[in-house]
Amino acid sequence: QVQLVESGGGLVQSGGSLRLSCAASGFNLDSYAIAWFRQAPGEEREGVACISRSDGTTKYANSVKGRFTISRDNAKNTVVLQMNSLVPEDTAVYFCAADKLTVVFGECVLYNMYDRWGQGTQVTVSS
Repeated sequence: QVQLVESGGGLVQSGGSLRLSCAASGFNLDSYAIAWFRQAPGEEREGVACISRSDGTTKYANSVKGRFTISRDNAKNTVVLQMNSLVPEDTAVYFCAADKLTVVFGECVLYNMYDRWGQGTQVTVSS
């Protein structure tokens, strides 16, 4: 069965850290561009970080740049989002998404061009 499963969400105080994981089954993540999106209540889904299929290039939304880091663990077929210096505005459901993005030569994007999605994991940052 082809699926993505996120884990690692939870409740953390402002200034704290969380490490989200996106695990794949049924396919190899190293052949896909991967992105993390988040959606807060009443807000549109926002791309926060991605890693390209082709050369591992990473991109970040301005709101998380310098605080979040996306990386691959190919041995575990997972992609990790390390989130540091969290603030209440980071509170949202976080989703990982995967796509080969062949039309853009495997370069990742922070908008929705992804066809495989996980179910999401809740991140809550208290002030």
